[in-house]
This record gives sequence, C-alpha cells and structure tokens, in this order.
Amino acid sequence: MNDARMLMAADVAAANETEAAILSRRAVRGFLPKPVDRASVEHLLDVAARAPSGTNMQPWRVVALGGAELETFREALSGEYLTGGMEARDYQYYPDPLFEPYLARRRKVGWELYGHLGIAKGETAKMRAQVAFNLRFFGAPVGLVCVIDRKLQIGSWIDYGMFLQNIAVAARARGLDTCHMAVFAQFAGPIRRLLGLPESDVVVCGVALGYEDRDFPANRLRTERVPAAAFTDFRGL
Repeated sequence: MNDARMLMAADVAAANETEAAILSRRAVRGFLPKPVDRASVEHLLDVAARAPSGTNMQPWRVVALGGAELETFREALSGEYLTGGMEARDYQYYPDPLFEPYLARRRKVGWELYGHLGIAKGETAKMRAQVAFNLRFFGAPVGLVCVIDRKLQIGSWIDYGMFLQNIAVAARARGLDTCHMAVFAQFAGPIRRLLGLPESDVVVCGVALGYEDRDFPANRLRTERVPAAAFTDFRGL
C-alpha cells in the first residue's frame, strides 16, 4: 500500500473511531464503584479544552470532585434538596411553558426513564429519591461541577456546549461514560456555598463520570433522534 492510501486508510479508521464514540455516548444514570484516577480526569479535560471558542476565550471552569471530597459534597447537596433547600436557578434552561415538538419529546423520555425505574405517576416519594440520586452524581466515582462567569454572553455558552460534548466523546473513547445534569443549575446557591465559589460563577451543570453499571435499570433507556432530513433544509445539495 502506498503512502497516500495508507494515510487515507488511517483517516477512515480515525473517523470510524470518532463516530463510534459519538454514537455510543448515552446519559448513564448508574455507575460502578470502580475508581477513575486524577490523571485520567485531567487528560479528558485537556482533550475537551480543545473545543473551539470565540477569540480563544475558553470560558469553561470546572470543579472536579472525587473520593472523600465528592462524598461530602453529594451528601450535603442531596440533603439540601431533601430538606427543601432548592433555590431559584441562575438561568432558565427550558422555556415556560414548554411547547411542541419539544414538550412531547421531554415527556416521552421522562415516562420511559421512570418506567425503567419502576416509578409510576403520582409516586412523589420515589421521584424525590431519584432527584436526590441525581444530585449524588448517580453514584459515579467522579463528579464535575461546571461553571461560567456571569458576565459572559450567549456566544460563550455556545462554546461551553462544545466543551461539554468533548468531555462526553473523549470519555467514550476511553471506555468511560457520562451524564450531563442540568438539575445542578437549580441548586446554584447551595453549590456555590458548599464549594466556596463566588457569586460571579453561574452553575452550568453537573457531569457524572465513571464506568456504566450495565445492570442498573435506568441504563436500559435508549433515546431516539430525529434524522437530519427532518430538521435540515438542504439547498443545492
């Protein structure tokens, strides 16, 4: 095989590996106790930080928690929720009221998830316990709290989304799984207090990182995606 064909084959292999990481990414909501060391976490964040950002501003900041620090934090945060400590979020994640087709999609994934967990409509205590488990990073050995400076604007938030996507894809490439959790934004005040963060930090989300527990019921959930032909206006193609 000549050099050009070898390079082409290498490009195809790399593309296949990248697509495999993207396509195998799922929100994992139950993790094994298997540890993830600091070097691995730091490497993933270094890779994720190659995300594009306007004028290379790199608006992301992360608090990475593990071990006793993680246990203390998630016990305190889930306790805040269970004792009624939830506060108003720093930003509005969803429109109110939510409208179609987004409302139907949200309801579908919600009912499917709760179905796998055996939580029926009206079972408030079970729902509250699930939210508390969410705030415990679903038992993951690593929890990331992602924050952004309050003065930054929507462009930096778009950049932040690409950084978060890179975390998920880079994790899959190394056999790890993630769950990005918007619910953390509802606890911005307690989170800032627990982590000693300034008021200028907006809590974007939490990210659970670790190895999937394939026997955990919630991990049976498989979500659907609308095909490109349904959301794209192709012109000249």
